[in-house]
Amino acid sequence: MLTDPARFLGGPIVSRERFRWPNDAQIAVWVCPNIEHYEYLPDPVRVRDPWPRTPHPDVLGYATKDYGNRVGLWRMFEVMDAHDIRCTVSLNLANFEHYPAIFEACERRGWDYMCHGIYNTQYLWGYEEDEERAMIADCVETYRRLTGRQLAGWFSPAASHTLNTPDLVAEAGIKYYCDFYHDDQPTPISVRRGRLLSLPYQMDLNDSVIYAGAGEGPEFERMARDMFDTLYREGAVHPRIMNLAVHPYIMGRPHRLKYLDRALSHIRSHDRVWMATGEEIADWYLSQTAAASSPQET
Repeated sequence: MLTDPARFLGGPIVSRERFRWPNDAQIAVWVCPNIEHYEYLPDPVRVRDPWPRTPHPDVLGYATKDYGNRVGLWRMFEVMDAHDIRCTVSLNLANFEHYPAIFEACERRGWDYMCHGIYNTQYLWGYEEDEERAMIADCVETYRRLTGRQLAGWFSPAASHTLNTPDLVAEAGIKYYCDFYHDDQPTPISVRRGRLLSLPYQMDLNDSVIYAGAGEGPEFERMARDMFDTLYREGAVHPRIMNLAVHPYIMGRPHRLKYLDRALSHIRSHDRVWMATGEEIADWYLSQTAAASSPQET
């Protein structure tokens, strides 16, 4: 087993070999709506109670989250369509089975997906290796059954990965991983067999984190503009990635949606921006960098 710091390959960003995004873009921007499903009555709690406010069922907690599937996401679709953005969904796979209309709407738009587990109330903490391997295999098989495609990306449910997760994800044929938040570029990750690429996913510019800290829509917009401006400037020397992680039950609320729209308008007003999906970023980077294209064996 590799401890997490030993997995991180590559040195300081300023000393790395420079690669190029398509059309010499300075920054790749990928937008990740977290389309999730929270169980009304989750399995017995092992490490963390997903509904600690009251004894189960927590009707208020469940309903607040489900607002995103019933209302918020449909507003968010309109904003993404207006900006011609093909998103990468951070997807609890059960959502598509509970809400086939959401599945149809995402497929109609050609959206990309990375797996966020089955439910956002089923965590990986404390899983034995074989138990976790079986869960990941179930995700890969469920995704193939729903779409006919191979799963390309992984972000553990509620960021609840174990030290084995990167190895097991690579073993399952998944090409990119979003449980690490350590860089502004794609970076190869050491795994026992095969290869795995870490893509930057945001936990600071993330509406659920901002909202948990009593932040609101204007703060999200300000942070998005500031982050983009810095990364765009730096990307003239070393190309960067910016990720916007948003939740329909938060940014899809009527009083917050305009701040997401304004942040995206600011980004779209610049040239040399590649609006991409997670799989597009991973494939391009792997095709451009020999080191990342070589499978890692440890």
